[in-house]
Amino acid sequence: MSAKPYGLYCPTSKACEILMPRWTIQILGELWGGSSRFNEIKRGLPGISPTLLTKRLKDMQAQGLLERVEDKATGAIDYFRTEKAAELDDIMIALAKWAQKHVQAEVALEDRDADLLMWNIRRQINVAKLPARRNVIRFNFSDATSPASTYWVITKPGEEVELCASDPGFDVDLFVETTVRVFTGIYLGRISFECQIDEGTLFLSGDKRLIRTFREWLVFSMHSGYEAIAAVPA
Repeated sequence: MSAKPYGLYCPTSKACEILMPRWTIQILGELWGGSSRFNEIKRGLPGISPTLLTKRLKDMQAQGLLERVEDKATGAIDYFRTEKAAELDDIMIALAKWAQKHVQAEVALEDRDADLLMWNIRRQINVAKLPARRNVIRFNFSDATSPASTYWVITKPGEEVELCASDPGFDVDLFVETTVRVFTGIYLGRISFECQIDEGTLFLSGDKRLIRTFREWLVFSMHSGYEAIAAVPA
C-alpha cells in the first residue's frame, strides 16, 4: 500500500488511506460478524483470493486494526478486531443505513450467490428459539448461480449451527423453497416476508411449529429494521 495514495492532509482522506484498500472494510465486517479463522473469512468473502487475503490481514495488523492470535498448542490462528477497529462500528452502521436508503433494491439484490447468503444465514439462527432437539432445515433456491442451490442447516442445543451443501442423511423438519433474490431481499428488509408467503414466492412446509416461529428463530439482518429502506417496487 502506498504511503500517500491521495497526498492530502484532510482527516477524511487520511482515514481513507487506511480503510480504502480493497476488501479492508469487508474483512472488518466479517470479523465483526464472528469469523476469526482464515478459512471462515475467505468463505464469507468469496471474491478475494487467498494471496490477497493474506496480504490484507498483514496490512491490517500493521495498521493496528486486528490482532493475530496463535494457539501454541494446536497452531490454530485467529484474527480479532482491536479497539481501534471497533471504534469504526458507528461509521460502518451509518454506511449501511445510507446504502439501505439510497442504493436501489434491484442493484442491492442483483447477486445470486446462494452459498454466500447461507453462510450469513447460519449465523442468524437462534438455536434457543428452536425445539430442544436436532432440527434439520432444507433451503432450496431456484435461481442460484453458486455451485450448490440446496443447503441443509442442522441445529442441536449447545452446539454450533452446521451448514451442509450435500445431503447429511437426516429427515428434514422444514423445507424452505424460494429464490436467492427473494430471500436476500427478505433478510435485508427490502422485501416483505408476509407478502412473499402470500404470493407463494417463499414456500414453507413441514413442522408447523418451525413454520409458526420462523421469524423468531431466524433473525434477519441487523440492517433490516432501518427506516426508509429502498424496497422492491410493488
